[in-house]
Amino acid sequence: MNLRRLAAVAVLAIGGTMLAATPANAANIATNPGFENDLAGWSCTAGAGATVVSSPVHGGSKALQATPQGSDTGRCQQTVSVKPSSSYTLSGWVRGGYVFLGVSGTGTTDQNTWTSSPSAYSQLTRTFTTGASTKTVTIYVNSWYGQGAYQADDIVLDGPPGEGTPTDITPPTVPTGLTVGGPTSSSLNLAWSASTDDSGRIDRYEVSRDNGNPVSAGTALSHTATGLSPDTTYGFRVRACDGSGNCSAYSSSVSGKTSGGTVPPPGEIRYAPYIDITMATPSLVGAANATGVKNYTLAFALGDSSGCNPAWGGTIPVDEPRIINDVRALQAQGGQVIVATGGAQGPYLEHTCGTSAALLTAYKKVLDTVGTNHLDVDVEASIDVNKVNTALKQLQAERGTVISYTLRIQGQDYGLDPFSVSILQDAAAKGLDVIVNPMLMDFGYSGNWGSALISAAEATLKQMKGVWPAKTDAQLRKRLGLTPMIGKNDTGSTTTQADARSLLNWANSNHVAYIGFWSAGRDNGGCPNGQVSPTCSGISQSPWEFTTIFKGFTG
Repeated sequence: MNLRRLAAVAVLAIGGTMLAATPANAANIATNPGFENDLAGWSCTAGAGATVVSSPVHGGSKALQATPQGSDTGRCQQTVSVKPSSSYTLSGWVRGGYVFLGVSGTGTTDQNTWTSSPSAYSQLTRTFTTGASTKTVTIYVNSWYGQGAYQADDIVLDGPPGEGTPTDITPPTVPTGLTVGGPTSSSLNLAWSASTDDSGRIDRYEVSRDNGNPVSAGTALSHTATGLSPDTTYGFRVRACDGSGNCSAYSSSVSGKTSGGTVPPPGEIRYAPYIDITMATPSLVGAANATGVKNYTLAFALGDSSGCNPAWGGTIPVDEPRIINDVRALQAQGGQVIVATGGAQGPYLEHTCGTSAALLTAYKKVLDTVGTNHLDVDVEASIDVNKVNTALKQLQAERGTVISYTLRIQGQDYGLDPFSVSILQDAAAKGLDVIVNPMLMDFGYSGNWGSALISAAEATLKQMKGVWPAKTDAQLRKRLGLTPMIGKNDTGSTTTQADARSLLNWANSNHVAYIGFWSAGRDNGGCPNGQVSPTCSGISQSPWEFTTIFKGFTG
C-alpha cells in the first residue's frame, strides 16, 4: 500500500464525521442505494470485481462487494441530479480495509471520509453544499490498493432532488463477435467484442445461456460458463448494459459443446512454485515467459460468502476472467497448474462443506474450471479428517487425481506435527494415494537453517515409514514433496540462496517426488531489508533467482 498517498487522502478527510446513529433522512435521491437491484445505477471500475452479495449486509438482503486490484481502488460510483446552492448529507455503511466514501463535482469543496479496517459495518457521513451552477454530483465508494474485499450498503444522499436533468434512455450497442470454445466436460469459454455507449462506458455485460436468466460478466470481454453437463450443446447470447440500467438487445445466439466427460490426464508435475492467484502480478504467463517454468500451484481455493462454493481467496469467483484467461494461456504454452485449497487463513472448503459429497462437488468444480487434475490440500488448521479423506478418495477413484497434502513441521528432528501424521494414517487406512509435502518453514530449529530444512525432510520420511511400513525407502522418497519459504520466513529464519541449493542437492540425490516454494510473487529483491512481505523475499537477490535455482530439480 502506498502509505504516503493514503496519508494525503486522509488529510482531505479531516473534519469529516463518523457517526454511529442513522440521521433522519428527508429524502434519499441516490439510485439503488442498498444494492437490492444488483448494480443497477452504479458504475464500477473494471478491476473492482464488483458484485452483489447476500452476506455480510447492513440492511435489506444485499450489499456491494468489490476488491481493489493492482493500481485500481475498486471504485463504484453514480451521478445524481441535484439543485444548485443546496445542502446535502452523504452517508453510507461500509466494512473492510480503508474504505472511502465521497462526492465530487460539487462546485464548491469536494468531500470524502474514510475508516480503517472495521470488522463490522461502520457508518461514514459527510455534508456539502452545491455551487451556484451545479446540477449533478458524483457519489462514490472505494477502498485502497491491496486491501482486499470491502462491502458497502445503504448509501444515502439526503437533500432536494434536481430538476430538469435529462434521463439517459439510450442503450449501448449490441456486442459483436461472440465465440464459444475451450470445452471441458463442465465448462465453455465465451469471448466477444466491446460495445459502446453514449455515456462513454459500459457498466456490465450479461450472458444468457439457452435463453435463460442472464448472469453478469462484469466489464470483461470474456466469461467462463461452468457447471455444465458433459457432451452437451449449449447456446449463448450476450448483451451490454450502461450505468443507468439501459441494456442493449442480445447478440445472436452462438452454440458450443462440452467435451465427453473425461478429465485431463494427471501427467507429472515435479516442480510447481506456489503463486498467490488473488494478486494480479505476477501473472502465470509472465512468470513462465521470464523463467521457462511452466507449472504453478494456485493458492488458495477457499469457501466464498455462501459457504461450500470455491472462490480464490474466498472472494474471487473461480471462473474470474483474468485468472482463467491466464491459466488457459499457460496451458496453451504446454504448462499446467495445481489447485491448492486451505492455507494459513480460511474459510476452508474443508470446513464450509458439511459433507464429503458436498466437498467432493466443490473439488470437482474448481478442478474442472481451471482444467487440471492436480489438487493440493494445505492443512494449517484442524479439519474433519474422515470427511476430507473420504472426499479425496472418491475424487481419486473417479478421476485418478494426483493429490498432495501440504502439512506443518513441528521441529527439525521431529518432523510433521501429530495432527498431520493422523491425517496420513487415515489416508493410508482408506487407500488414498497422496504425496506428503512438508512445509519447510516457520518451525523450531537450532544450528544452520539450511541443514534444518534437510533434517525436517528426513524426519518426515521416518514418519512416513511408520504410516506405510510395507513401502521401501525409495518408494517413500517418491511420495515426498518439499516446500520451503524463500527469503525471510514469518518466524525469523531466512532461507538463503545457499540454503536453497543445499536443499536442491539433497532432493536430487534422494530422488523425491516434487519441489515447490512459497512463492513466485516473493521471488525478487524488492525489499532487501529483512522484512516479511507477500511481494518480495526480504533479502538481496536477483529477479526469479530462487525459481531458477529450483529449476535444477531433476528428480
